[in-house]
Amino acid sequence: MIFKEKKIVLKDGSEALFKTPSRDDAEEMLEYIRKACSETDFLARYPEEYDIPVEEEMEWIGRWIESDNILSISCYIDGEIAGNCVLTFHTMIKSAHRAEVAIAIIKKHWGKGIASAMFKEMISAAKERGCEIMELTMVEGNTRAESLYRGFGFERTGEKPQAFKLKDGRYLSEISMQKYLTETD
Repeated sequence: MIFKEKKIVLKDGSEALFKTPSRDDAEEMLEYIRKACSETDFLARYPEEYDIPVEEEMEWIGRWIESDNILSISCYIDGEIAGNCVLTFHTMIKSAHRAEVAIAIIKKHWGKGIASAMFKEMISAAKERGCEIMELTMVEGNTRAESLYRGFGFERTGEKPQAFKLKDGRYLSEISMQKYLTETD
């Protein structure tokens, strides 16, 4: 699914471009996600877990582009990827009313409004699709993200204890959240 390119003005007055990444962005996408994962324990993987070949990332991006059920939006600032979000629509009859959200922003761009702007776009796309429920999971302790999610109407629906074990031996739970879409969103 292709997101129509859109320029947005961030909180700091700078400009960003939202668009679906292309296959040509594969190497930069891998660098972006490795960097994002190296900056926080609140993403599901460590950077070294993204050791896939560029060609495989190109195929992955190609599936996003060609799929009617996956929307990927990358944020570009000065030509570099600052963040990415993915909205995946369920397709099975019993779960087709739901969509899953994933998002990560590079730390130097936190607080600029990128994630909020991405959530607005994902909510709009979900509503246009007729989706009733948006879902996400987050890592326990990510208070910045939880505040953002709650601001968009997501509420906790469950917890999977000790879902993540960090390199230092600490365990963190996985928190599930949902947002019921309404006409006022």
